[in-house]
Amino acid sequence: MAKVEIADHNPFGFNPERIESHGLLPDPEPREVKYTIISVDDHIVEPPTMFEGRMGAFQDRAPRVIELENGAECWEFDGKQFLQIGLNAVAGRPREDWSMAPTRFDEIRKGCYDVNERIRDMDLNGVWASANFPSQIAGFCGSVFAHASDPELGYAAMRAWNDWLHEEWWGPHPERIIPMGITWLMDPEKGAEEIRRNAARGFTAVTLPEMPQKIRLPSVFSGYWDPILKACEETDTVVCLHVGSSGLFQTADDAPMLQMAATLFPLQSAQAAAEWVWSGIPTRFPNLKITLSEGGIGWVPMLRDRLEYMFQQSGYDRREWADPDLSPSEILVRNFYFCSIDDPTTFALLDRVGVDQVMVEVDYPHADSSWPDTQMYVERMLRNVHDVEAIRKVTHLNAARVFRHPLPEICVP
Repeated sequence: MAKVEIADHNPFGFNPERIESHGLLPDPEPREVKYTIISVDDHIVEPPTMFEGRMGAFQDRAPRVIELENGAECWEFDGKQFLQIGLNAVAGRPREDWSMAPTRFDEIRKGCYDVNERIRDMDLNGVWASANFPSQIAGFCGSVFAHASDPELGYAAMRAWNDWLHEEWWGPHPERIIPMGITWLMDPEKGAEEIRRNAARGFTAVTLPEMPQKIRLPSVFSGYWDPILKACEETDTVVCLHVGSSGLFQTADDAPMLQMAATLFPLQSAQAAAEWVWSGIPTRFPNLKITLSEGGIGWVPMLRDRLEYMFQQSGYDRREWADPDLSPSEILVRNFYFCSIDDPTTFALLDRVGVDQVMVEVDYPHADSSWPDTQMYVERMLRNVHDVEAIRKVTHLNAARVFRHPLPEICVP
């Protein structure tokens, strides 16, 4: 087999050494459902069969799972290897196995890549519905396919990913899965076509890079993304920006990268939100809905305060970003939605964040995930929130409205 290089898109770096698996933990007991929960940030661990029969003339070059000499499994695509790191799928695994070491599909919980098992794990956790970002082979926003050496190959892989999600992940359980796709990032006109193709068959969301200039794409200030965003506004497709979708904060070379990166997730979301606000995108597309995943909500009051002070103190110049009726802070709470795994302190400021703008996320099966105790985490976050309607909004009503997703016949509370 020809020599391939290990892909560098993993921001934490790779550890090619295997560690011994301790096996999966027993299934948790089903949690008491105190809240109807819609999670707006979970992940698919793409299964080995994802691209079979979906790549047309490029089938012989489709992404595939191979076994390495050390027994680990990894994706191989476009001359690169994408290791299946352990932290990508820790749900149901003992803490001893939580590492950057590569792993195998038979060492992770089936709910990571099998939708029927995913629904079972959602039921154990007391979660009604889930939106799922890509994981390993696609990157969080399809950036791996976008940067393929052969654009036609990357484009075929991108469409195959969406076709699989439509047929195999969302299709069997349309009430439980929120259909989120990827699109073509290298040509905004073709990307807009893919948005419309997916919207026509029921997709309600797309994941895009939060700060695209960090992955060698034009920034949100460039106007490059307007055809894609126009298609999103016209089809009511939610733009989902996942922290790390365009790399992570740069810090000292000798800093503990994993710990630093995860600590700074909220600041990264704040930076992304500021760029999108000042880009003028929400002014050009006032009905666009933008969500920020896994950055929490603690930074939102801070950013609002800063935007308001700047605007009142100096006004700055009212260029193309400007809305004649709204300040930058008001734009933030009109077009943006904020996602929380665990922000118990900031929920005391829920009115300042925006009670209509906050949603819950689980992040299954990643290391940040609250599974299988999401009900407990949500109860802790909401301990000082006594308005029942506010609780309903945060746990499920906001997500159902934003993503146009059905609710169960009976909701709690």
